[in-house]
Amino acid sequence: MTEAHAIAGVPMRWVGPLRISGNVATTETQVPLATYESPLWPSVGRGAKVSRLAENGIVATLVDERMTRSVLVEATDALTALTAARTIEARIDELQEVVRGCSRFAQLIGIRHEITGNLLFIRFEFSTGDASGHNMATLASDALLKHLLETIPGISYGSISGNYCTDKKATAINGILGRGKNVVTELLVPRDVVADVLHTTAAKIAQLNLRKNLLGTLLAGGIRSANAHYANMLLAFYLATGQDAANIVEGSQGVVTAEDRDGDLYFACTLPNLIVGTVGNGKGLGFVETNLNRLGCREDRAPGENARRLAVLAAATVLCGELSLLAAQTNPGELMRAHVQLERANSTAKVGV
Repeated sequence: MTEAHAIAGVPMRWVGPLRISGNVATTETQVPLATYESPLWPSVGRGAKVSRLAENGIVATLVDERMTRSVLVEATDALTALTAARTIEARIDELQEVVRGCSRFAQLIGIRHEITGNLLFIRFEFSTGDASGHNMATLASDALLKHLLETIPGISYGSISGNYCTDKKATAINGILGRGKNVVTELLVPRDVVADVLHTTAAKIAQLNLRKNLLGTLLAGGIRSANAHYANMLLAFYLATGQDAANIVEGSQGVVTAEDRDGDLYFACTLPNLIVGTVGNGKGLGFVETNLNRLGCREDRAPGENARRLAVLAAATVLCGELSLLAAQTNPGELMRAHVQLERANSTAKVGV
């Protein structure tokens, strides 16, 4: 293998199994995490253990799914831009035919717009089957833009991407409208499991979630987000399953809910921007193929079903890591002790001292 085609090795382990139910999958499965942050494996593993001790495990609900691409056109003035926007939305059936002509799997399911001065930003929303859909959405948008410029007077080309999508950036619009898979995961943890496995109480976790995730993030100026470390689990899961890792930027937007229910803990993670796929670029690598097959995400199913399964597995993994970390942070010193013990042990093993 030449240097130009070398593969960077990231340590990977399977953790779990996680117990999952919901409107996409009911299963128990381990999940692969590729990371240099070795304490993440036992942390997610602890959350997975909790999921197996809860009656329904992690209940994962797929709320919505859509991949987006925004195009930018320049109009002669704002009124022309408004007229064009209304014309575009009225012609959605025609535009859906344009998309069908350039893709077997992409379907145009929605159109939104924003006008600033004489500029018209058009946000196309697509379903993309089992692909994450970046290239599919761009290809379809390119065809749509060409068609619009040829059939609507008073507008000219601005850009194939106007940043109103929004791709690999943390924005309010993605948090509100969603990009990719929108998944909510919920877990009801019995009080004895909270005490015995998480070494804390439901009241302490609920209070910390309010003070840290909600108030702390508000004071920091977070955008449609209130969580401890979604990005950690997403990056590890994405690297192990051949995803575009940069999508953890919008993927890590999301809100944690924690309630003390008479000693039991209700814990939920909302992830409106999970961008994952089981086919496409990066999925042909040997370790990715192996991991997707082991996760049950390469089965003979209707288009889109394997990607939905992968999305709920990713979301459930996020909940496991989020719950474990918050529990650790309710106890003074616990988080740092785990990092020091595990990372020092790994470093010692590697240098042989």
